[in-house]
Amino acid sequence: MPVTCKIDRQAMGDNRVVLRVSGRLTGEYVDTLKTLLEQQLGELTLDLKDVRLVDGEGVKLLAIYESNGVRIDNCPLYVREWIRREREAMADKMR
Repeated sequence: MPVTCKIDRQAMGDNRVVLRVSGRLTGEYVDTLKTLLEQQLGELTLDLKDVRLVDGEGVKLLAIYESNGVRIDNCPLYVREWIRREREAMADKMR
C-alpha cells in the first residue's frame, strides 16, 4: 500500500492549532494542506515529525507560510535546508 498524507488537527485551547503532517507532502496533498492552512485562525504550528517525503511545491508552501509566521516543528533536515534556500530565493526575487 503506497504511503499517502495524513493531517491531524489539534486545537490547543490557547488560540493555537497544531497540524501534524505524516507521510508524503506531495501533489494533491500540498493543495489539501494549503486549504487547511487558509482555514486556520490564531497561532499555527506544523509538526512534520512523521513526514517522509516533500516535493518542490510542498517546500514552497512551507517556506511561504513560515515566512508569514507559521511555526514548523520537527522538520526533517533536508526539508529545513530546502526551505532555507527557497526563502532566500523568494527574498532575492523581492529585491
